[in-house]
Amino acid sequence: MLLQVDGRSAYAYTGGRPFDAAGPVVAFVHGAQHDHSVWILQSRWLAHHGWSVLAVDLPGHGRSDGPPLDSVEAMAQWLLAALSAAGVERAHLVGHSMGSLVALEAAGRAPGRIAGLGLVGTAYPMRVSDALLAAAREDEPRAFDMINAWSHSGLTHQPGCPGPGFSVFVQNRRLMERQRPGTLSVDFAACNAYANGFEAAASAKCPALLVLGARDLMTRPSAAAGLAERLPGSRVVKVPDAGHALMAERPDAVLDALRGFLPSPA
Repeated sequence: MLLQVDGRSAYAYTGGRPFDAAGPVVAFVHGAQHDHSVWILQSRWLAHHGWSVLAVDLPGHGRSDGPPLDSVEAMAQWLLAALSAAGVERAHLVGHSMGSLVALEAAGRAPGRIAGLGLVGTAYPMRVSDALLAAAREDEPRAFDMINAWSHSGLTHQPGCPGPGFSVFVQNRRLMERQRPGTLSVDFAACNAYANGFEAAASAKCPALLVLGARDLMTRPSAAAGLAERLPGSRVVKVPDAGHALMAERPDAVLDALRGFLPSPA
């Protein structure tokens, strides 16, 4: 589905079903150097079970035009504009990693428009190591290797190919390679600089779910405790033997957590 947001073309995946803005809406927001495809299982299941789904490509990612936005605040404002462009007045938001900060900031900016908040692989503050920031600026292939090593638990798939022709690790590497050069550095700088998380959490007026990988080395579960304390009515689901790439390593566990959190679409 193509939208016009701030004068540029933006893409949102609808889960293989026609989008109906009048239905209960859930919008998915990907993380750094990713796109809508990280949510394929969760978005398709919900779209075929009564939800209207928008899995967006942020500007400069996937099929959306424009340069990547250089702050979480700008991405959150863009997300709210994308919902408006799709005719959505109120939605649940689900974000992964950088996308969790975008969803959080959007809920803080427009609490009346956000019905629920799902934060997957989240942390605040979301600091990025100096070594990874430098690699993202100067040597993207090396940064991709570092991210791949740190994003996966190492225990989930023995080996890392759960089916013929499929590799959890190669899939993530190829997805990062598909994004435009320079995007990773902008994304990581935005995560590292974001300083409004606790204020946004205090302003949010909706139930919240935090889905955390027990073996996450990128956003350690302990780094989400402050958000959980400040978000109204929040609950935490910790997924065993999962790293930062939760949707790839434990897709069913992520879906089950969301199904337990989202209200019945009926």
